[in-house]
Amino acid sequence: MRTGLARFGRRGAAGAAARRTATAAVIAAALISPFGAAGIAQAAPVALAAPTQTQAPSAATVTAVDWLSDRRVALWIESPSMGTPIQVQLLLARDWNINPAAVFPSVWMLDGLRATDQESGWTAETDAESYFADKNVNVVLPVGGQSSFYSDWVDQDNGKNYQWETFLTKELPPILENDWRTNQTRGVVGLSMGGTAAMFLAARNEGFFKFAGSLSGMLTTTTLGMPQAIQYAMADAGGYNSKAMWGAPTNDLWAQHDPYLLAEKLRGVSLYVSSGNGVAGPYDPPSGIPGVSSNYAGMGLEILSRLTSQTFATKLNKLGIPAQVVYRPSGLHTWEYWQFELKQLWPQLASSLGVEVDKPSCSVSGAIGNASGANSWLGDCLTAEYNVAGGRAQDFRFGRVFFNADAGAQAVAGAIGGNYQGSGGPAGALGFPTTGEFGTPDGRGRGNAFQNGMIYFTPQTGAHAVRGAILDEWARQGYEGGPLGYPVLDEVPTPSKPGAVQGFEIGAMYHSPDLGTHAVQGMILGKYGQLGWENGSLGFPKTSEIGPIKDGGRFNEFEGGNIYWSPLTGAWAIRNGEIFDAWKSVGYEGGRLGYITSDQFDMDGGGIQQNFQFGIITVKDGKVTIAP
Repeated sequence: MRTGLARFGRRGAAGAAARRTATAAVIAAALISPFGAAGIAQAAPVALAAPTQTQAPSAATVTAVDWLSDRRVALWIESPSMGTPIQVQLLLARDWNINPAAVFPSVWMLDGLRATDQESGWTAETDAESYFADKNVNVVLPVGGQSSFYSDWVDQDNGKNYQWETFLTKELPPILENDWRTNQTRGVVGLSMGGTAAMFLAARNEGFFKFAGSLSGMLTTTTLGMPQAIQYAMADAGGYNSKAMWGAPTNDLWAQHDPYLLAEKLRGVSLYVSSGNGVAGPYDPPSGIPGVSSNYAGMGLEILSRLTSQTFATKLNKLGIPAQVVYRPSGLHTWEYWQFELKQLWPQLASSLGVEVDKPSCSVSGAIGNASGANSWLGDCLTAEYNVAGGRAQDFRFGRVFFNADAGAQAVAGAIGGNYQGSGGPAGALGFPTTGEFGTPDGRGRGNAFQNGMIYFTPQTGAHAVRGAILDEWARQGYEGGPLGYPVLDEVPTPSKPGAVQGFEIGAMYHSPDLGTHAVQGMILGKYGQLGWENGSLGFPKTSEIGPIKDGGRFNEFEGGNIYWSPLTGAWAIRNGEIFDAWKSVGYEGGRLGYITSDQFDMDGGGIQQNFQFGIITVKDGKVTIAP
């Protein structure tokens, strides 16, 4: 978990915090001033319309799956309602591997106003990933939605077409249920903006969630001053306009998203509400004044959360709707408190979803026990040993250990474990691991060896497997210390011809059953791509890059010709045929024509031509001409 200043649900960089200090103080004052110390002033009653019924959208589709670890996976989902890919990350249930036929309840974790498009704050800022490792639920982490309140907006803003409620309640569930072993028993936990959304999503979609938890949420949206406070916060967190969200404050959509006014519809949902009180606590930077923190925005926002939470809780009490309400004696609007609160609410959440609070007991023994003991970073066991294709495995908090009679017991974890899991684990192309994780000589990367290949990882390139003929050639060239560097993509079949290709930092490795395995890199690779890769006129490579030759140049041979590169002329292709034969006859690049300076092209009036440093070659009516 990183440390620093949290601002309305998302930690900002220190520089950004410094730039906004004055603004934060103004916002904090603006948020608090309409209410005073006594409580929230209530607006006149608002006639509450039924939640808008969204027509069933076209089916969302998963366009990419990225295994970040053996238990954490990122899905890229094309959303018909939003018209853009949305990332959703999953933390898979404890028994995902040991019980492959099981389906699991889910916990949906909503971010704060400063949500980023890279990662949920719950995994970036808290220990939620390791905490949920022993919980038998699939955790659903929508990524993105800065300032969205996870709602359907009436208009676009900042280039965003927010239709989050439709995505979450209509488009996402079929994917989770059909492909990711998730049932319809769901709970939702949100912080700040996400806490507001957790309550109104549960109310607007009756029966969708069995549990709803708000941590420092703003639980009224229509009471006096709240639309203005929300506008302040949204403008500060990304420059968004609340009118694009729900229209002007008089628009009934504000009431339709107000947890206070929707409270009756939460009957039957297990509810948890918590907030601090704005007084500096153990995680807050002091200001020199007792009880006051220098995090002015965090102070003001948590006071606002306390006031609105109290008003909401009072409404629930009047309606006879039970809720666990926790008012902490101190604390600001920061991640450390939300991490703490997540662990406090878990027993109630687990009970509502019908799963055990604590993991079952497990133990380690034999070869797997020896391997886990030698790799104490794996943490505690999560499951008993279980069978996998050709051997045994056991899951730990931070990875897995696999055992095979030939390969022994080896630990696999992190991004390498994710790539291994995504490729089928022991039943996949790689087979069993034959080593534990090791560091590479250059200090940049890590790797594991397997029966049928290797997986390499760097923070810059991610984790990718290299195997078969491509691994053999990459090894011959010096592995990651050779000209290609680390893999940046997994091997894939070439689309129209028998063969395979894999991307590396400095180029690509191609394999053809007829021509073998060869590297193409740099500007030669760029020219090859312009000409259609292996489907173009050049076909597959016949050699890796050859050189240096004259003036530091280099070239690759291909089925249909060559590509030459030099520092002075760049990269150009020359096809097999009469022009190539004529250039050869005068000494290639070392002869009187020098290097190629153009691709072959058609001449006006018929024929073909290619240009060189010191002349041209033309072919017309069967006649080849070399001209200075």
